[in-house]
Amino acid sequence: MEWWQKDIIRFFEALFFLIIGFFLSGMILKNTYEHFGIEYIGNIWVNWFGLSYLLFVLYSLAVGLIMKKNKYFRQRLTSIIFWLCFIVAIYIVFIPFDKGYNPF
Repeated sequence: MEWWQKDIIRFFEALFFLIIGFFLSGMILKNTYEHFGIEYIGNIWVNWFGLSYLLFVLYSLAVGLIMKKNKYFRQRLTSIIFWLCFIVAIYIVFIPFDKGYNPF
């Protein structure tokens, strides 16, 4: 029964960050892009997922550093796929600034 509880907690962790990422991408990321002259169109769900994953990584780092002996967070923070997805999420969220911003 213990593994069901862990799976439910993991599910709600992911759902929480998807919901928070959805609202932040619609309110903050959209305004930030438009402030720098970048159109917030196209595959918006990609930006939403990227921002949600960035928030998830920050949460995992914070909790993982606090709970150093927790096996679950230690496995998550040492996973190669976890960090590869983090690099892709950074690329997704921040690449429009490189391509779209022209101060002159």
